[in-house]
Amino acid sequence: MNFQQLINAIKYRKVLVLQILLGVVVITSIVTLMLPKQYVARATVVVDQRTVDMLTGFVIPTQLIPGYMTTQANIAGSHVSARKVVEKLKIHENPELQEEFASSNYKYDIIDWVADLIVKKLDITPSREGNLMEVAYTAVDPQFAAIVANAFVDAYFDVSISLRAQPARSSADWFNAQLQPLRVQVEDAQSKLSDYQQKYGIVQVDDKLDIEAERLSVISRQLVENQASTDELKARKNLVTTKLKEGKSAEAIQEVLNSSLISNIKSELAQREANLAMLSKRLDRNHPLYKQAEAEVVSMQSKIASEIKTVQHGIDTELESSLKRDEFLAKALADQKAKVLELKKQHDVLAVLSHDVENAQKSYDAAMLRSVQTRMESQLDNTTNLALLNAAIPPETAEKPIFMLNFVVAVLVGGFLGIFIALIAELLDRKVRSVIDVNLTLGVPVLAILSANTDDAKKSKKDFRFWTSN
Repeated sequence: MNFQQLINAIKYRKVLVLQILLGVVVITSIVTLMLPKQYVARATVVVDQRTVDMLTGFVIPTQLIPGYMTTQANIAGSHVSARKVVEKLKIHENPELQEEFASSNYKYDIIDWVADLIVKKLDITPSREGNLMEVAYTAVDPQFAAIVANAFVDAYFDVSISLRAQPARSSADWFNAQLQPLRVQVEDAQSKLSDYQQKYGIVQVDDKLDIEAERLSVISRQLVENQASTDELKARKNLVTTKLKEGKSAEAIQEVLNSSLISNIKSELAQREANLAMLSKRLDRNHPLYKQAEAEVVSMQSKIASEIKTVQHGIDTELESSLKRDEFLAKALADQKAKVLELKKQHDVLAVLSHDVENAQKSYDAAMLRSVQTRMESQLDNTTNLALLNAAIPPETAEKPIFMLNFVVAVLVGGFLGIFIALIAELLDRKVRSVIDVNLTLGVPVLAILSANTDDAKKSKKDFRFWTSN
């Protein structure tokens, strides 16, 4: 069936199409007029999307804010909020609802059943770009619609406060339970630190360690210097011993040469020897003056020998003293090293104990801070970030059903339904209505057209000329 045949079928069955169209429109109009009027009451709530918590100062990420409004809308339309509305308005005490509930197979109580009913007529619309949220409720009674809408707003406020305060109360109780063991840990750590300080008499271990380390450095430096002096004395003694073994006079030793006392004695000896030489020319060896002068020379020579021995003995004594000082400084250095190592060990232990005290104190302070914060949050029973902008009022006009909308839809549906039924009827009862039907259906040429209707004759002639030319 081509388009022309479709038009012909609708044209010849236009009465059927119009009857179906009229029937659908009439039925829709009657049903629309018979349906109870639905009134929608709307309340507007302002949701303050705080980016910084007023207690903790925690910054809420910006990317989480858009989902916040959706979450609030879900809370406002939740079953918990609906239960609060039912309990507040005592809707479940309605006798008609009680009869319907008794006949139903609902496994929970009547409050949950009524809550599920009223939620179906609730519409929560959060603003996409702002902080507003609309709470709309539909009912046949405008006064009841406004009451329920406002009741949902109140229930939403209560649930929001409860959702915020209840976790805070639980957290506060948990933190309070943790404070006691944390306090015990702090006291134990401080007790261990104090006992260790009292045991070793430590007040300021860092200062004491610095002093002892400096003292160790001084002793080490003194030992190095004294060992250098000892090595020098050993070298001098070895030199003296070597020269004496070689048969050289002790007077050639540098220490003897550098001795001023020996130099003075030598000068005086030279004078005595000169005097003895003069006397030997004038006097006999047995002369008392000669004997006296000779005795003085011998005495001076004896003094020089004694002083040389004294110098040698001084080198030995000085070397022995230097060696003893080396031993003393080495022992002092070892003792000081042990003392410094012990102080370092005490410092390390003290650092560990101090670190334990610090960590325990930090844990206790953090728990105390969170305990105070959560306790304050749990006491915010009347504080919320919600505000009622517009309370719901009873609407003056019904929003449902919309007669004109239903009428337009009935016209469109009736028209399509009439055309569809007309096509079905045409397919079930085919008739020859034009030259096209004769040529396409029967497949025979048309010789003439007889019609009492002038317009039909003209139309058939046009169709006849078209098909005969082709």
